[in-house]
Amino acid sequence: MSACAPTRNDHSSRSSRPSRASGFKRPHSPPPRPGRGPFRVSGADLSASITVFLIAIPMSLGLAVAMDAPLAAGLVSAAIGGIVAGLLGGTPLQVSGPSAGLTVVTAELIQIYGWRTTCAITIGAGLLQILLGSVRAARSALAVSPAIVHGTLAGIGVAIALAQLHVVFGEVPRSSALENALALPAHLTHFEPAGPLIGALTILLLVVWPRMPGRIGASLGRIPAALAAVVIATAVAAAAAPGIARVDLPSWRSHALPELPHGPVMALATAMFTVMLVASLESLLAAVSVDKLAAERAAAPPKDGTTPPAPVERSDLDRELRAQGVANALSGLAGGMPVSGGAVRSSANVRAGATSRASTVLHGVWVLLAAVLLVTALEWIPLAALGSLVMVVGIQMVSFAHIRKVHRHREFLVYGATISGVVLVGVLEGVAIGIVVAVAVALHRLARTRITVTEQDGRYLVAARGQLTFLAVPRLSRLLGKLPHGADVVVELDGSFMDHAAYETIQDWYTAQTALGARIEFTGRSGGRIAEPASAAHSCCRPWTPWRNHHCHDRAQDTTGATAPATAATASGSPTDPSTVASKDPAPVGPTSSPGRRHRSHRLLSGLSSFQRTTAPLVREELARLAAEGQRPSQLFLTCADSRLVTSMITASGPGDLFTVRNVGNLVPPPDAEGATGNDDSVAAAIEYAVDVLEVESITICGHSGCGAMQALLGAAPEAPRTPLWRWLRHGLPSLERMRSRHHSWARIAGRLPTDAVEQLCLTNVVQQLEHLRAHESVARRLAEGTLQLHGMYFHVGEAQAYLLTEGASSGTGPDEVFVRVAPGAVWGAEHGIDALHTTPDAAVGA
Repeated sequence: MSACAPTRNDHSSRSSRPSRASGFKRPHSPPPRPGRGPFRVSGADLSASITVFLIAIPMSLGLAVAMDAPLAAGLVSAAIGGIVAGLLGGTPLQVSGPSAGLTVVTAELIQIYGWRTTCAITIGAGLLQILLGSVRAARSALAVSPAIVHGTLAGIGVAIALAQLHVVFGEVPRSSALENALALPAHLTHFEPAGPLIGALTILLLVVWPRMPGRIGASLGRIPAALAAVVIATAVAAAAAPGIARVDLPSWRSHALPELPHGPVMALATAMFTVMLVASLESLLAAVSVDKLAAERAAAPPKDGTTPPAPVERSDLDRELRAQGVANALSGLAGGMPVSGGAVRSSANVRAGATSRASTVLHGVWVLLAAVLLVTALEWIPLAALGSLVMVVGIQMVSFAHIRKVHRHREFLVYGATISGVVLVGVLEGVAIGIVVAVAVALHRLARTRITVTEQDGRYLVAARGQLTFLAVPRLSRLLGKLPHGADVVVELDGSFMDHAAYETIQDWYTAQTALGARIEFTGRSGGRIAEPASAAHSCCRPWTPWRNHHCHDRAQDTTGATAPATAATASGSPTDPSTVASKDPAPVGPTSSPGRRHRSHRLLSGLSSFQRTTAPLVREELARLAAEGQRPSQLFLTCADSRLVTSMITASGPGDLFTVRNVGNLVPPPDAEGATGNDDSVAAAIEYAVDVLEVESITICGHSGCGAMQALLGAAPEAPRTPLWRWLRHGLPSLERMRSRHHSWARIAGRLPTDAVEQLCLTNVVQQLEHLRAHESVARRLAEGTLQLHGMYFHVGEAQAYLLTEGASSGTGPDEVFVRVAPGAVWGAEHGIDALHTTPDAAVGA
């Protein structure tokens, strides 16, 4: 049995709820509380639902005006999107409603087929979404180039803005964006001033309202800008322009329902596919954005010392796509507009503090009540105000941040082609144009390779820019052949792909050159050796742990029998890190490489050889200094023997920094246990040596996720054989008793609950072993003198995330032991009494 092994959450029995005394909790769920159902409404969700509702009402009416759809249809789709997609969706904080991205498409469908057939098309699009979600195609939809997606939405935004300008001027929008643009000059020569003035006031309020300074601005800023702009514009229009065109909500008795579609089958199928495609992309992109916003909110420093909101589970995109399909099918059946997840509503929901899907569902309920009870109030809203609101939404869909991003990644041509296609031809045609341009650009980049040779002081630099494919082999071979025999050469590879033909060309040239005594070095564009990440060449990080990709390196050696420049298959750097195009070894096979195939059984010899070749020259001077001065570590680090726990890596330390003790389960036998078997003195001896001889300043006990020792304790049978391993693990029994005791609060992680009983015991074990540590005489003496600090630490291996033990607010019979997430940088910790390395001794043991 290994000391530590990964854990797997058991989701097979979701209906059972073991008691707290059993020491087990369902993953990602709080302890069961009697008398409460699965749908819980917190105060934060209620407040957020009202905020989103106040945004959704004017937005839904405005989009209905933009689509030339019945105004009641906007309220129907907002209510169904909120309630149905909110209950069934895979993104709890995403708010669905009328689709801004489908404004142009829906308006065109209404003009061609009429409203009732458009509802039937919406039903068909919803059924297609359900089908795609059932075959798990949601993640594949995100494989489309971001330049195409953002270009499509930006093109739709331009078309929306051009159409709504006609509404502001009191005119009817044309059938296409181009016609709307050509017809605008005629409206500028003769128009009624009331509409444009109300529209200008609405736009001004939308821009200024969130930016008002001072306390008054902070107070008013809590009111959504969309609501404030529409309400103020409505009040001004009522006083100054009573004859202006307003919202006209028809009676619900005359509400139009779908009919069987009439028209060419292929045209109707294309329409359904277009609605499905745009609505799905908009919803999935919004879901990804909501995930990022929720993660940023959970990781942000808590304000005023409050506990940060619990992180929300990541989106299930296939479930979200199915939920959007159900919402669209029901919206079409009820005579509503197409539904999709909205970035504006969803971001407002997250920023308003929503914690669950209850906020989304409640927002839909409020919209439904307003559609029934507030008809008279809604009919006071001027159409010009709604047109201006939707026009601003369209303008915001042309994001300058997206433009800068696609320009930085050299994809502006794809972005521009997609926008032009959507505006001039149509949405589906624009997407097709964008895909064609994206493929052409990718092929051009793949085929284009620049190879240059420069010489300075007898040393040659061969720089290869781009992908090394068979197309570049003739030029590469010709330039390498012109280099003098036996010359020193640096080969700079700036690309992420090398095919077999280019690989063999370089390998053959390398073998011939090194046989003549040449020195060949392979680097990335940064100048750093291929063995290191690109950033390592210019950072101050210590270079004595070049372990990255070592398993990939071993596999490459087992397969080829030699080390050589690798293709992208053996490099795991990011696409923007071209220095990872070769394997861990900086040079191909040559006289300095180990001959023959290296088998996995020789991994120790291979690792030692690699150290002597690549790492020892870098650290020899530092180790010589440490050998002369002796060790002076400042910390005793006591942790588990698990092979995945690399102490020097997670603490950013090097030789001479940590005095490390590792054992199964990071256990500290209490002093009264010493001598019971005669086998437990090793840990106590290390503690005494570190505290009294080395005079360390701190002691850290570090547990970790998936600890096999803790799993063994949880699953131990009373009649288990008392082997040496079990005699050692008995020192963890107090931790198990502490977790199951009703007299101790459970240790927990700030911002989330432990995922299962194993993680709960791992956390509790750190707290209990700190108590054992305090009982040692040398430790107790140094603590009394104030010259020693104790730290509790938990490392989640899968997340590569460290947590430090501190003291939380009491909620039970005693203080809560809370493990606080260590964020990048030490500013956050300093503000909360936690520096980059430790907590106070009292807080560490929960005293």
